[in-house]
Amino acid sequence: MTRTIYQHQRAPSDSPWTLRQRLAMQLWWWTWALLCAWTPKPLDAWRVAVLRRFGARIGRGVQVHQRARIQIPWNLVMHDRSCLGDRANAYSLGEIEIGEGATVAQEAYLCTGTHAFEREALNLITEKIVIGPGAFVGARAFVLPGITVGAGAVVGACSVVSRDVGPGEIVAGNPARLIKRRGGGTVGDG
Repeated sequence: MTRTIYQHQRAPSDSPWTLRQRLAMQLWWWTWALLCAWTPKPLDAWRVAVLRRFGARIGRGVQVHQRARIQIPWNLVMHDRSCLGDRANAYSLGEIEIGEGATVAQEAYLCTGTHAFEREALNLITEKIVIGPGAFVGARAFVLPGITVGAGAVVGACSVVSRDVGPGEIVAGNPARLIKRRGGGTVGDG
């Protein structure tokens, strides 16, 4: 996994971002608000085009809801036929990769940032999140930095994912625990 510690922060009040990065983020915020947030649901192609202009790497047939929130679009990768649902939050301080055919449901939160709590400056730490091909992240689930949700896995609604989820696993709860595997029985069966 890609992990970055922003060493140049000397105090918690110091921004981890350069002035240029902060200006680009402001431009992004205003662009999304003015050109995308109000658009009707079927205008995915328009929203995807705007995201691409800001450096997002997006495949074909991608759906991005008009009320989805993307913090830093140049840190977002969405493969073919992936979906970012209504009010889903891609807090992409670090890279987020959403695999082919994967769905991040409404109000789910993918959080790539945390802090070095052992340091006085509380330096920002970012770690890549990967949502594998065909995976499903349920409504209001929270995925922590550095997590991989494997191919075909399912994260139950309102779950907090603090460990990697293997391919085909179905997890739920806080913290998320293995419930069963797709196509198989419950944990402990057989």
